[in-house]
Amino acid sequence: MTVTKKLLVLPGDGIGPEVMNEVARVVAWMGRARGIVFDISEDLVGGASLAVHGVPIRDEVIVAARAADAVLFGSVGDPKWASVGFDLRPEVAILKLRQELGLFANLRPAKVFDALVEASTLKPEVVAGLDIMIVRESVGGIYFGTPRGIETLPDGTKRGINTEIYTTSEIERVARVAFDLARQRGNRVCSVEKCNVMESGLLWKEVVTALHAREYADVELTHMLADNCAMQLVRNPRQFDVIVTGNLFGDLLSDLASMLTGSLGMLPSATLGAVDAKGKRPALYEPIHGSAPDIAGKGIANPLAQILSFAMLLRYSCAMEADAALIEQAVANVLASGLRTADIMSPGMAQVGTSVMGEAVVRELDKLNG
Repeated sequence: MTVTKKLLVLPGDGIGPEVMNEVARVVAWMGRARGIVFDISEDLVGGASLAVHGVPIRDEVIVAARAADAVLFGSVGDPKWASVGFDLRPEVAILKLRQELGLFANLRPAKVFDALVEASTLKPEVVAGLDIMIVRESVGGIYFGTPRGIETLPDGTKRGINTEIYTTSEIERVARVAFDLARQRGNRVCSVEKCNVMESGLLWKEVVTALHAREYADVELTHMLADNCAMQLVRNPRQFDVIVTGNLFGDLLSDLASMLTGSLGMLPSATLGAVDAKGKRPALYEPIHGSAPDIAGKGIANPLAQILSFAMLLRYSCAMEADAALIEQAVANVLASGLRTADIMSPGMAQVGTSVMGEAVVRELDKLNG
């Protein structure tokens, strides 16, 4: 057996540890059936870290994340920490990881599995076969721009300030990720901004257009205003292949796109940094469903997004395309067999809990590998 990659596992809060346990089953299966063993370490983040260490993420965890080949992240957030200061929120953990590791490109696929077409709130003919990749810039824009804060005005009222900032280099590097992905998919990129009312959006459009002309003329490029993109995602989502956009719009549009698939519990994500001189690329993989504290500990959470996040890890950090595709096929087959967790349950299907769904994926992997 061969140790292929060093992974840092951060289960986090809420349902994070529960769904991460099901990924552990898949990792164990890979060692048993494929002879692939990972060097795995685990640590606390979010509310779990606050409870033990008094901070949402320790410097030691950042150091470990830098040393790892990839980070597999669960979720953070717990209402019991609602009264802590803004800088101590559990969510600071993921923001700090993105910033400290330079994870600038967030990849959020929105894919409708054939077996879940009916789970979408849109008509089946609108979402059947949907396969979109949203590339969101994740360390710039209004979430990180300065000045920011809340100030008291002379009359005693207050003013909240956030600043939208993007530079040429920040736009180019995330656009390159989008264009490169498009070449592996449908070869189409839609760049999304608000150039009609925002100078940062105007620069975004200019930079993406210039980069396309210089390096990616073979890829079809279109531009769309963010509000129109939101409408088009509901009206005709299959017109899109790869969407590239800034931090704020990417946050909103990717959540909108996720619900086209029927459930947040089905969708993984990857956040990538720049390749260094040694060819290493920092990366973090996580489901987009959040910590779901209302169902934590009940054994009913959907583990498939976390499992599919591990598949993305294999694809983008380990160059193990065949293994990634095998896991994705196993998930598709389990869904086709009629098993459903509560979030994707529909009439005539068999409702199961977190562990049973994880076990079913491993059994399907055995079949596919046989």
